Amino acid sequence: MQSEVQRLLRPDLRGRTAYGAPQLDVAVCLNTNENSYPVPAHVVEAILAALAEEMAGLNRYPDRDFTELRKALTAYLEKQSGVSVTPDQVWAGNGSNEVLSHIVQAFGGPGRTALGFTPSYSMHPIISETLGTTWVDGLRGTGEPDTFDLSAESAVEQARLHRPSIVFLCSPNNPTGTALPFEVIGAVLDAAPDAIVVVDEAYAEFARPGTRSALTLLADHPRLVVTRTMSKAFAFAGGRLGYLVASAELVDALRLVRLPYHLSSPTQTIARVALEHADDMLGTVEVIKHQRDRIVEVLAQLGATPVASDSNFVLFGGLADEKATWQALLDAGVLVRDVGIAHHLRVTAGDPDETTAFLEAMTRLAPDHLRVATHLPAEGTQP
Repeated sequence: MQSEVQRLLRPDLRGRTAYGAPQLDVAVCLNTNENSYPVPAHVVEAILAALAEEMAGLNRYPDRDFTELRKALTAYLEKQSGVSVTPDQVWAGNGSNEVLSHIVQAFGGPGRTALGFTPSYSMHPIISETLGTTWVDGLRGTGEPDTFDLSAESAVEQARLHRPSIVFLCSPNNPTGTALPFEVIGAVLDAAPDAIVVVDEAYAEFARPGTRSALTLLADHPRLVVTRTMSKAFAFAGGRLGYLVASAELVDALRLVRLPYHLSSPTQTIARVALEHADDMLGTVEVIKHQRDRIVEVLAQLGATPVASDSNFVLFGGLADEKATWQALLDAGVLVRDVGIAHHLRVTAGDPDETTAFLEAMTRLAPDHLRVATHLPAEGTQP
């Protein structure tokens, strides 16, 4: 019998499951793409000192335009990417999901369509559909089995077919980890002239050398939005700060849908101080990239099929039963992510000890869990 709550709930929300990864008490948590390293002690001290100066002023609303934070984000982006933008081109929210929701609120809605290319970030369809926008599951990987490429030709064909109001692209893509061929972005902008094109660059700081950012296209494309986050490379997931860069006119339109004072004073202060210490906060990125590449190398030696990654995680296939392997890894004290792709799991690149624990567990499991004959790593190779 249907409950009163279910009867009153919007029909399109009935039966849905809320987004979220398992939060289990295990020794090695490698399922949510967090940075395994804590915030450096001297940065913590600087944050606490800045907060102490502001605590007495919490009786006042925060700066609703988070002016100083936008200046700090602008300075960071220019240093990190070499692209100059102005503070009025930057927008921020409580994690990148909030700024994504602002985009959908402003440019989606009933009678409008959002297009993404599956497999990709699962929050894109959730945000779109819960805000009344029709979601279209575009496809990637139209070539060989177990490939997850997205070609410009395929993206253009699908954009022209569905005529979306919003297009979501990810580079690097989650959950596959691969950077988007750069020409896809311009091709989609041309093929979808009535769409806001969102390039989600949540993992941009982990990309391999030579990977271009969509930020370089902003000056010529007023319908382009680039979203980023401080949750990953900055080891700042608990700080909840995501942001986007777009034309000043587009950013101004987002004010129409944001909630009043949506970024608290402490959030603005913590993020600003973290950006002032960007070099320290990003000091573990190269170590994490090394662990990521180590995972790819050893899994391939074991006979799995890892996807070369530009992010802080690795999607790997070749599993006979991904759910059985997920459970076997959990029994070994290692939590990874089942992303719903048959024969695949995703693992975050942790610190060296966490990575070793995962690889040692996979080495033990490989003979019974891989779909193909397995072999041990070459002599002298440390898992």
